[in-house]
Amino acid sequence: MAALDGFPASFYAEPGVLGILSNGISAFLVLLQNFNEAHTGIAPVGVENILAVHLILIGGICQLVAGLLSFRKYDHLSGTAFIGYAALWSSYGATRIYFGAFDETPLTVPLAHEMMNNLPLSTNMMSNMSQNATSDIPVNNIFLSIKESAIAGLVPYILLSFLLAFCSATVNYIMPFVFGAITVTLIFEAVAVVASSWALVVSGIFELLILLFAIYGSAALLVKGLSQRLVLKGFGTPLFNVLLLGTANSASAQSIGQEKKKNTKYAEPMALGFFCDTIAPFIFAFYSFGYMKSFGLGATWVSIISVTQLFSSYYAHLRQDCYHTTKFGLHATYWLIKAWDEFVLSVLIVEESTVVSGRQAMVGDWFFVAAALVLCVGSLNMDVLELIHNMLFVLLTVSTIPQIPLHGYYIFFGVACSLFTAASLYGTFSRLINTIAEKSLIPVGPQPLSTEQLQKAFKCNRSKQGDQEVLQASDALFYLSNGVAALSAVHARVSSSNPSFLNLTVPWVLISGAIIQIYVSRLQVTGGGRFGSVISSFYVAVWATWTWFRFADLLQFPTEAFYGFTAGAIAFLVINAFLMLIAYKNLVLLVLTTIMEVVLVCFLLSTLQRLPYRLEAMLALVSIICIYGALASLVNCIFSQRLLPMGPPLIKETVKEESSPETPCPLGNSRLTGGLLKIAALLEEGGVCGIPTDTVYALAASCKNPKAIEKIYNIKDRPAEKPICICISSVEQLVEAKPPFSPLLWEFMRNVYPGGISCIVSKGDWLFKLVGPAYDRVGTKDSIMIRVPDHTVTCHLCDMTGPLAITSANPSGEADSTHHSMVIRLGHKIQGVLCDGNSNEVVASTVVNCLKIDETITIVREGCVPAVKVRQIFDRLKS
Repeated sequence: MAALDGFPASFYAEPGVLGILSNGISAFLVLLQNFNEAHTGIAPVGVENILAVHLILIGGICQLVAGLLSFRKYDHLSGTAFIGYAALWSSYGATRIYFGAFDETPLTVPLAHEMMNNLPLSTNMMSNMSQNATSDIPVNNIFLSIKESAIAGLVPYILLSFLLAFCSATVNYIMPFVFGAITVTLIFEAVAVVASSWALVVSGIFELLILLFAIYGSAALLVKGLSQRLVLKGFGTPLFNVLLLGTANSASAQSIGQEKKKNTKYAEPMALGFFCDTIAPFIFAFYSFGYMKSFGLGATWVSIISVTQLFSSYYAHLRQDCYHTTKFGLHATYWLIKAWDEFVLSVLIVEESTVVSGRQAMVGDWFFVAAALVLCVGSLNMDVLELIHNMLFVLLTVSTIPQIPLHGYYIFFGVACSLFTAASLYGTFSRLINTIAEKSLIPVGPQPLSTEQLQKAFKCNRSKQGDQEVLQASDALFYLSNGVAALSAVHARVSSSNPSFLNLTVPWVLISGAIIQIYVSRLQVTGGGRFGSVISSFYVAVWATWTWFRFADLLQFPTEAFYGFTAGAIAFLVINAFLMLIAYKNLVLLVLTTIMEVVLVCFLLSTLQRLPYRLEAMLALVSIICIYGALASLVNCIFSQRLLPMGPPLIKETVKEESSPETPCPLGNSRLTGGLLKIAALLEEGGVCGIPTDTVYALAASCKNPKAIEKIYNIKDRPAEKPICICISSVEQLVEAKPPFSPLLWEFMRNVYPGGISCIVSKGDWLFKLVGPAYDRVGTKDSIMIRVPDHTVTCHLCDMTGPLAITSANPSGEADSTHHSMVIRLGHKIQGVLCDGNSNEVVASTVVNCLKIDETITIVREGCVPAVKVRQIFDRLKS
């Protein structure tokens, strides 16, 4: 039974089992399809669709789960690879369904379908507008267009798969063979789309190799997860050392260090974001240069990779990285909108005049230009690569503004997409290697501007660090999604003679205002804002209703049908009035909700067909407010202080001073010497105090007072069998006690201290010299756990009081305390709290059993430092 219980647990401990196995099974499904088609010459529709659905479920869904688990295990490479391949297999499964839907049967379709599937909008539309609208063409051309779309999707995945294979060689020597075989397979799959069946056979051979490599790799990881040691070879030993790629650049390393180390429990999502930014623009470039005749299948590929990019935005949010949360969320919105914009144009537009007016109608492109410039400002203190990438995104958005003539539109757009693809490909490689090595081996350039220069440029007006308006990572994306929806909705009621406006505006408003804002609402719930996702969720309903109203207008519903929209508009007016009341803490948000009230009045008049055209210009004012709100939110969140004003609150809340007599215990400010001396005196007197550490808050007692240590058990309701560790200021404080540690243990401690790691070592007489009378109150009978936190305040406190007995500052079984306010709730039981604001982590330290370090180490509890990183340090020292 124990083995059975450990089997599913190993999938969580080693998500690579699920990811590698999913790749193998996916390759096997494609192998069955290829061999069947090579043998019979055709792909049976029923079998093709069934296998494609299995490909989406196994290669897509299962591998997505593996990638999400890898991100939570701080595995940069596996998280990027598995989520990226999840998008690949899902897209290829959808492609197979398209192939099954269109066979070689010589049917005919109207010319409108020809314009949808056979003629690129960029080059052939003008010359074919004058043809007879009743002429017919064979469906074989549609089938050819699907093949071209499949090639456009496979080529960028070939390049990225090669990069993943190369990068994985710096980690182990199983994944390079799996990813390398996938690379070769994709090459022959692309050849097979346009060539004879011999390419299908060759591809099938490599797919069989993928399956064999995947079976061995998943077995090796599964055994490792069950036995907690490497039994089968392949993992733990790279093909070559990543440091051979170069030496760290100090200037670049400085820029990498600008991101505050908040939550290292989650892997860095930058490589995945660049991964997605490589595929989407490549498909658009392929289409813009006329190599794809239809964008139906292309829209499917881009939609899947855009959803994938939202996962990179989500994990950036979990890391409290507001810049990348905003950047990847905006890029995903842009790709989704442009994909369905091109799809609508290629499917429903049948006249040249309609195309031109449709392009001019989409003023929402201008908002993307402004949003791209906001990102440029946000990346000024990152690195040169980020700034160049954002400048190319500005070029990309400029290339799609409606004022560009149609005959030059696609050439400009295609060139911009090509440049953006090249920069994103380099970004994927550099971010992967640099995160694996934890050094800047691949050059990304220094900071364009220092933090101090930017603060002077913005004329810094500092606010409290704990201000929620400053630290909310999803606020900028909230403003951007509403801004795009508002500016895209600037239209009067459209006549039935020209319905193309509605066809174009529906994807713009629905995607940005409703679909993406649902994602933003989720972020704001997890962000812990005071009012959560109330406002964003309401605006989801507003923009979705607006979209349905435009559909009703397009379909020419009877007048009576619009009375339902009238009732809904009245309800929206009432609800938005309440939202204006709860937006009092932020003047920008208050102005936005106030203007939205006027917009809703316009919407009400529209349902009654009594709206003057000029009133819808209020939507443009909403967009202007949103651009400023996005810029201010992004900059303030990046610097954790108010550089750009958001306006004073209309109702000022009274803030209680820390010395208020209403506090349940004395409080000390960690930034003041007096506060530190106050807590040190309380500890010396035998008190128990809450103190900050480099991870979460802890309860501390001086080892000079054994009875104080006993109090900790009562305060936490902690079981007596659970030992308490000791905290010291440095390894040198331990050296003075002269413990008989092995050279390997000393070297290990010097490499992991100070930091978020706790080492369990053997007790001995040396411990009497260190903790004195607390010898029997700390640790177990034979062992003791030692912490050297990477926190200046805590180490200084240990220098003042001597070693401290510490444990997490929370009742047993409850969540760790990540802010001093969570420790103050224990104030009636403790003697003081050293206040230091938000903790640097949301999880406790990683506990390592070093009792048999000369043989191996054991990870007792994985905390803020990933187990993989600990083992890498140990393996390097031991070798």
